[in-house]
Amino acid sequence: QVQLVESGGGLVQAGGSLRLSCAASGRTFGRLTMAWFRQAPGKEREAVARIYISGGITYYADSVKGRFTISRDNAKNTVYLQMNSLEPEDTAVYYCAAAPKLGEYEYWGQGTQVTVSS
Repeated sequence: QVQLVESGGGLVQAGGSLRLSCAASGRTFGRLTMAWFRQAPGKEREAVARIYISGGITYYADSVKGRFTISRDNAKNTVYLQMNSLEPEDTAVYYCAAAPKLGEYEYWGQGTQVTVSS
């Protein structure tokens, strides 16, 4: 079992920045592929970014490339999402997820709200 707890969401003006954190416990963090997803009202959940075990390979949705950065600290069992140049379209609940097997996100956090005002 893996427990994931997100933090760092909030209200920010367009152009601002936020950093989300996701603390993991319960299983060897270094063996998990980690990702951030988001879901806006009335929309389907979408993958925002993911980072593989070593941290050297990352993926970003086209909508956030160049603005968001995912990183991980395996010593702290934590994954981060640095979000810069935020836009109102980034408003959503952001979820942290963990995949023991590639592509199979078995564990999810409770979500943290990010609201970007125009």
